[in-house]
Amino acid sequence: MKMTLRNVIIAPLCLFFSTQLSAQSDVIKQQGCDVKPFQISIDSLKQIYSDQGYSIVREASMTMESQYEMPIVVPMNEGTWYQFIFIGDPGSKLYEVRMFDWSEKQVVYKKNQWGEVDGNIITYNYVPKTTEYHMIKPVQVNKTKKKLCGYVLLLKKTSAGQTETAGK
Repeated sequence: MKMTLRNVIIAPLCLFFSTQLSAQSDVIKQQGCDVKPFQISIDSLKQIYSDQGYSIVREASMTMESQYEMPIVVPMNEGTWYQFIFIGDPGSKLYEVRMFDWSEKQVVYKKNQWGEVDGNIITYNYVPKTTEYHMIKPVQVNKTKKKLCGYVLLLKKTSAGQTETAGK
């Protein structure tokens, strides 16, 4: 009797845990990547925006799949001046960033193609009309690589900055 009861309890538990483990492999998680090819651009952009009175809110490297958006959810405050920067793999042919407000209305759309002046860097500023979460969806298209590295940087204006105060 003890052996049967134990088997009745253990078998469903094993089944439960095995299905939980297999379900976890279907979850898409943001994973970092090597930003060495972007490091000079990252450092210079941070310096430029720091001089203009911006501070870093969030930054991350992320492994991306060609042609698939990588959603990023960020809280934003009404009336605050934000700067968003996306740096894609230099070998990609197309770079896009879309931003949506909480009601899923698209509030920003930027697109760069390989060979343009800005190339693999998309940057834009945004001032939200209300305090709410926003979803930012960068995507890049690469004909030769499936796995790509991307880097995002969200900054907010915290002071007047050196360049603005220098002329006053």
